[in-house]
Amino acid sequence: MRTNTFFCFFPVLAAALFLLLVSMTFSACYTLKQGGIMLGYLGRAVPLDSLIEGNNPPQENIEFVELVTDIRRFAVEYLGLNETKNYARYVDIDRDYLAAIVSASAKDSFKRYEWRFPIVGSVPYKGFFITDDARKEAEKLRRKDLDVWIRPVDAFSTLGWFSDPLYSFMRDYSPERMANLLIHELVHATVFIKDNMQFNEELAEFIGSEGARLYIENRYGNDSPQMENITYSSLDNAAYVTFIQELISELDSVYKSGIPREEKLEQKEKIIAAAQTRFADEYETRFHSGRYRAFSEMTINNAYLELYRLYYAGGSELKELYDESGGDLRAFIAAAKTIKKGGGKPMEQLRSALKPPAAFLPRPSSEQGP
Repeated sequence: MRTNTFFCFFPVLAAALFLLLVSMTFSACYTLKQGGIMLGYLGRAVPLDSLIEGNNPPQENIEFVELVTDIRRFAVEYLGLNETKNYARYVDIDRDYLAAIVSASAKDSFKRYEWRFPIVGSVPYKGFFITDDARKEAEKLRRKDLDVWIRPVDAFSTLGWFSDPLYSFMRDYSPERMANLLIHELVHATVFIKDNMQFNEELAEFIGSEGARLYIENRYGNDSPQMENITYSSLDNAAYVTFIQELISELDSVYKSGIPREEKLEQKEKIIAAAQTRFADEYETRFHSGRYRAFSEMTINNAYLELYRLYYAGGSELKELYDESGGDLRAFIAAAKTIKKGGGKPMEQLRSALKPPAAFLPRPSSEQGP
């Protein structure tokens, strides 16, 4: 099971892959190799409209270009995300993912391993365009006695440093998946707080999902097959995240206990095995599709589970803020744009920005006149 297919599809690849090209403070080998491959992709990129040039362009090309153009317009005009040149170019690529991402965590806690990059700060993952390079990095981390996870990703944001292109494997994406992808990544190009990667990812995950739902509702209607797909997909995703969070909570209690490390690791294996058995037994009552069934057979570790802490730990709080503020995604995004590094915790800044001015708050009933 490909992990990116259920992280609302599109975790962002560290923009440091590009920023490092202008910095000599990091590994020259990593910089030149990864940056060189990416610059090669960018050099091959063609304008999206070139797919529909000529007298009789293929219908699938027309539909792809129209869908992408419409989603980008919706994201800017309806949601208020920043207008950029992102996703206006296209690259033909011979695989169905863009890069392999390595993440790591302590074996006996949910302390994530982080890499430090110029400009963007600490990043809890490292990207490789060649999968063998990702495997070599993973092996180095395993020798440090860490849990490691490698996952493919379909897209990332370079935070406006380059014009992010579309890739040929995206042509088969459904409207709801494409909307989630583009809106998620455009959030990163609109709001990015250095050294707050968890908040950045949670925000993009939430806005990407809600923005995709609004797009489908607006363009296809509530009774459309597309809306049915996104509704059931959202329900399944929520059920899976809830299950994983329950597993994380159970393990975290063990990790924070005073028992010896070896005993923690033994209990960890038992808890995960029991969770996988329970998951398989209850699958039909929890999910509408077979999308998550492989969890029961996967080799689960802290690095995998930690990804859900990164992308979803604050999701419920964001949803509550969104609902409390009136459920206006454009206003929610406008408030998020006011968040500044050094201005306090991002979630608290967002909550403050969403509060109406005092002059417009209703007076307590005891002060209200006739």
